[in-house]
Amino acid sequence: MPEYKAPIRDMKFVMQELLDCDSHYQKLGYEDASLDMVDAIITEAAKFTEQVVAPINQSGDEQGCTWNDGEVTTPDGFKEAYQQYVDGGWPTLAQNVDFGGQGLPHSLNTAITEFFSSANHSFAMYPGLSHGALATIEAHGSDKDKNIFIPKLVEGTWTGTMCLTEPHCGTDLGMLRTKAEINDDGSYSITGTKIFISAGEHDLSDNIVHIVIARIPGSPEGSRGISLFIVPKFNVTDAGEVSDRNAVSCGSIEHKMGINANATCVINFDGAKGYLIGEVNRGLNCMFTFMNAARLGVATEGVAAAEASFQGALAYAKDRLQMRSLSGVKNPEGPADAIIVHPDVRRMLLTQKSIAEGGRALIAYLSQLVDVGHAPVSEGRVNEAEKASAEAKLALLTPIAKAFLTELGLECTSHGVQVFGGHGYIKEWGMEQLMRDTKISCLYEGTTGIQALDLLARKILGSKGEILKPFGAEVTAFCVENSGNEAMQEFIQPIMTFGGDWQKMTEKLGLKAMDNPDEIGAASVDYLMYSGYLVLAYFWARMAKVSQDKLAAGDDDSAFYQAKIKTARFYFQRILPRASGHAACVENGSDSMMALDADDFAF
Repeated sequence: MPEYKAPIRDMKFVMQELLDCDSHYQKLGYEDASLDMVDAIITEAAKFTEQVVAPINQSGDEQGCTWNDGEVTTPDGFKEAYQQYVDGGWPTLAQNVDFGGQGLPHSLNTAITEFFSSANHSFAMYPGLSHGALATIEAHGSDKDKNIFIPKLVEGTWTGTMCLTEPHCGTDLGMLRTKAEINDDGSYSITGTKIFISAGEHDLSDNIVHIVIARIPGSPEGSRGISLFIVPKFNVTDAGEVSDRNAVSCGSIEHKMGINANATCVINFDGAKGYLIGEVNRGLNCMFTFMNAARLGVATEGVAAAEASFQGALAYAKDRLQMRSLSGVKNPEGPADAIIVHPDVRRMLLTQKSIAEGGRALIAYLSQLVDVGHAPVSEGRVNEAEKASAEAKLALLTPIAKAFLTELGLECTSHGVQVFGGHGYIKEWGMEQLMRDTKISCLYEGTTGIQALDLLARKILGSKGEILKPFGAEVTAFCVENSGNEAMQEFIQPIMTFGGDWQKMTEKLGLKAMDNPDEIGAASVDYLMYSGYLVLAYFWARMAKVSQDKLAAGDDDSAFYQAKIKTARFYFQRILPRASGHAACVENGSDSMMALDADDFAF
């Protein structure tokens, strides 16, 4: 199994040098989030991840979770590691101080989340889902619900889930059958079955708080009749103490392709007591609080997978001797050269590196936008226009980040297996586990196709292109600012060209969709991938500019900055051109895609 090392230097580069987190935190009033504090937290998180979380990754995959009469036992070491996680105060980091949190920024928590996910995807999912449950209750729950459920979720002694999918419906939540009937005391009786519930049952926490969508009898059909409920595994007193077992049970756990150490459950609600969150029939609106937070978390998983696979592949490529370099012997003392000298191995390693580091910058940027969105409007800190701009950028970039970074994260894990050759296909090396674990990230919280439809149909065409303007203005301003910098032209000119084509593509699609709505579905994934390559190019250009400035100032860490510029050049020359292929697919339209009748696919 590759030995994971948290990328502390690159994380600090992104947070402190690229995005100036110090000024960002001080502007928003996070006085405690000084550079010294940020450094200390990142360093301690790295240590905890490397020493506690990473060592149980491969054994957890091999052992998996076990189900016995409705109870789930996690693999050896998971319960002890989770207790250390709680004892270390990690769940409280970015939570509200009114409920026992430390009140530190969301973006700082996101940084350490990447470490956990790289080191052990399955483990990271247990506390990760609690953040979405917390955000949903805090945003939409009653004061009573907040006081009962949030403190325990904050400290990590309780965990949370989201319960959406049912056996007969996946993405089409309007087809749900779970029902909620009101009780005399104002609570609801929840009855139905949910499937694919990550961390739905386990032995890590004292209680599990399920966030459940259901339909109240008499509500409208479809998504307009969905309501949202808190349904705990154990009933809770008004004082917030666990009492008797609720009518919630785990019917089974799934036998999966990957993330075997995380329990993916069938959860049965048999008249379980639940509590309405928000307004009746407005559950889906409330649920988007959970879903948007989860989508950014899943995007981070894509970056984490690329980083973990890169680390394993790089170490192996430096050590493994195979063949001689075509340009001359590089290891005359050995029988062959290390495979890192071969161009094709370099192609795979640099693809991994450019996606991991570029994706890290995008995620850090998005998490800072979340910080702005959470900040109250205050004179001298954040005004309404800044919040509106941040929210528009988040709405545009969240589906791109979720789908693009997970698809490329999966590609990077495939490269990791390929660099190892036959050894990559063997379990003890750990590379195939990364690939198996990462595929789910392309699926849950909305598949790539669903994210693409959300981006193109709902966000861009739905706003008549208005949602593109805040981020587009930012990219344009950066290009104009650096238009006279000769050293930056290899990065600026492609962004301007691809950016202009992005706008034309969007306008043309809007016109075509008016005549044939299938054009949206036919173009959506290619459109999203094109957008992703362009967005990542912008962040690579920014990283190149920071690195150029550091070198010009005579910074001692010149090797780091030189590597940044060289990796940026690789991205622009070998990765960004992929966008042109996606543009051609969009241009070619839906005709060939829709030409076959359903019966013509097979004979």
